[in-house]
Amino acid sequence: MRSFARPLRRAILATSALSMIAFAPAAFAQEAGTTDAGDNEIIVTARRRDERLIDVPIAVTAISGDALAKAGAIDITDVANMAPNTTLENSRGTNSTLTAFIRGVGQQDPVPGFEAGIGLYLDDVYLNRPQAAVLDIYDVERIEVLRGPQGTLYGRNTIGGAVKYVTRPLNPDSPELRIRGTLGTYKQADLVVTASAPISDIFRVGGSVARLSRGGFGDNLNIPGLENYNKDVWAGRGTIELGGNGAPVLIRISGDYTRDKSDPRNGHRLIPGLISGAPVLDDVYDTRAGLNNPKQDIKAYGLAMNVSAELTDNLTLRSISAWRKDTSFTPIDFDALPAVDVDVPAVYRNEQLSQEFQLLYESDRLHGLVGFYYLDAKAATSFDVLLGLQGAAVFGLPGLNAYTAGDVRTKTWSVFGDFTYDFTDQLSLSVGGRYTNDKRSAFVYKATRITGLSPEFGGTLTPIILGAPATNFRGDRTFKEFTPRASLSFKPNDDNMVYASYSKGFKGGGFDPRGSGTSAPISNPAAGRTYDDIYDFLAFDPEKVDSYEIGYKGSLLDRRLTLGLAGFYMDYKDVQIPGSVGCLANGLPSFCGITTNAAKARLQGIEAEANALLARDFAGPGSTFRFNGALGYIDAKYKSFIGPTGTDVADQRVFQNTPKWTVMGSIAAGIPAMGGNIDVSTGLTYRSLTHQFEVPIPALDQPGYVLWDASLVWTADSGNYSIGIHGKNLTDKQYITSGYNYQNAAGGSTLGLEGVQTAFYGNPRQVFVTGTVKF
Repeated sequence: MRSFARPLRRAILATSALSMIAFAPAAFAQEAGTTDAGDNEIIVTARRRDERLIDVPIAVTAISGDALAKAGAIDITDVANMAPNTTLENSRGTNSTLTAFIRGVGQQDPVPGFEAGIGLYLDDVYLNRPQAAVLDIYDVERIEVLRGPQGTLYGRNTIGGAVKYVTRPLNPDSPELRIRGTLGTYKQADLVVTASAPISDIFRVGGSVARLSRGGFGDNLNIPGLENYNKDVWAGRGTIELGGNGAPVLIRISGDYTRDKSDPRNGHRLIPGLISGAPVLDDVYDTRAGLNNPKQDIKAYGLAMNVSAELTDNLTLRSISAWRKDTSFTPIDFDALPAVDVDVPAVYRNEQLSQEFQLLYESDRLHGLVGFYYLDAKAATSFDVLLGLQGAAVFGLPGLNAYTAGDVRTKTWSVFGDFTYDFTDQLSLSVGGRYTNDKRSAFVYKATRITGLSPEFGGTLTPIILGAPATNFRGDRTFKEFTPRASLSFKPNDDNMVYASYSKGFKGGGFDPRGSGTSAPISNPAAGRTYDDIYDFLAFDPEKVDSYEIGYKGSLLDRRLTLGLAGFYMDYKDVQIPGSVGCLANGLPSFCGITTNAAKARLQGIEAEANALLARDFAGPGSTFRFNGALGYIDAKYKSFIGPTGTDVADQRVFQNTPKWTVMGSIAAGIPAMGGNIDVSTGLTYRSLTHQFEVPIPALDQPGYVLWDASLVWTADSGNYSIGIHGKNLTDKQYITSGYNYQNAAGGSTLGLEGVQTAFYGNPRQVFVTGTVKF
């Protein structure tokens, strides 16, 4: 076996960036609500190594694939209903771009130049951009939500936390075929087929194909045949594993592909048309949007190679090589009316190449790792802002097109280490740090045209530019940061732990990809507006956070009750405030970005999670009655917020996508019956008032609301068959998740003539039946 391992070990050093699904060591997360003794060993990789959840001094929510299936979870946004102080949702006007906030930290704007505040990892591969990041849940082993800065082990842009999506490993012992089908309301029809087979003791292959479809929750009343909020997705994953199954080396090569051809996701106007007088529609899921160019089309794909080799009894070397690419063509109709008023054809293009090495050490007292990470990423966007009405009414022109393009290149490398030393069986100290070198190169271009669509979106005429481009800028910046972490934990016994920790996180700076250079203040009137003036105006610095946390994790009452408690305080500095406003560029209306490090803030709160076995064997041997609950409270307040006029307006600003209260509670019963087990569960989720922007907008801000879900699932004793019925949002609550606003305080429009105040809503009531067969 050792002779076989030597050439494989050499292969580790030659691993190239292949990318996408990296190997995660065999692990499992406890099914929500399972609290029987012996089933309580929840294993997670929050510290990049296998550990019991109860031993990890980090606030972590771990949800197993079985628990997600029994809850009827559809995509990664459903996880927000299971983790406190967490927001995961579709970005405005899209089915596939992710908006993520944890503990008040995140990023709502998906354009290049702005970095995410929450790191998303697919089998330990960091997804650098939010496009195509609303991952559908199929063949998932578990999902972990790590709250608080994770900068030491996960690097830049995990300033608020990280979400880890871990796929199911291949069965090393026997061939397996799994078929899962779903039928439901709104013509939902999903089919996932998964197969794997061991070719030999050390060689396995497997893959999945998924067809995910649903009719729209509403319709486009302006374009016959076009639905609103529908789903039309094809996806697949393939994996080859070599080694493992007792061998000291495992190589896992995986690839994935997703194609989303859903119709455009357009919003619901909250105000009548200011020019046309078009009334507000009765159905919030209907729209009158007139833009359907380009055809919405999202492609995302990638490859990965992960190698894990046991060098000695104490040392393990891992290599994670990854490549990803995605393209998103999307039409965004801000005004949601037939008129060409604020119509935005857009395309996002992203590509990334990454390589990570980890050297893990394990001994009786000392555990930890050192590592190196490199990322080379390209992110580009271009979009028209079509202002036909405004061009005709104000300038007598056939139309205006405020064209904007941005291209951001990122090269970043870091070295990191994290070790835990057990002074005794009860007392442990963990220390770690990461040094990051982050280089950003940006190109920003903005010009006003009068020829309608750009050639990229089907325009045929040579663009006629009015005046000089408002922005034609290239710039580079390099950021260097050290992010330490330390925690002290005490375990009076194996089932209880208290800890105190400190961690630091940072999110990279850059250049506003929508900024207007002609708006840059002139520092020396005699010299006029210089490159340095534009550079300083478009540039913004990294933001940083120092986080302090105390917590408790424990199993009580003979492991019938598990608890997790955390209290945190975060000092948040140089907060990046991106935004887009209607503006004048060279005297002409346009769509501009204004980004500043305007704010300092403090965030403090508490989190609690509990699983309780309330009764056992109450309806026959093996029956259980359980409670699962979570509570999050956050007090988020700006200490200073310097507005455009230089005035501190902190008392007039709020945190977006950060409800003060998040509460979840469910009860579930498991009853042996009909040659299997019936699991019945029902639960409520409450989110308090949620603001969409830093400035309160009563029409868009969502007051507190409750969602009610329920499931009934029968699983055969063999585990080979299951059938379930699931209800989501059973009270059919209508709630706003995001929106656009270009209205001033007096009710006038700051961009376009019809006015823009548009809302996007969460899913209405859905009922669906799911069946699974395994061979």
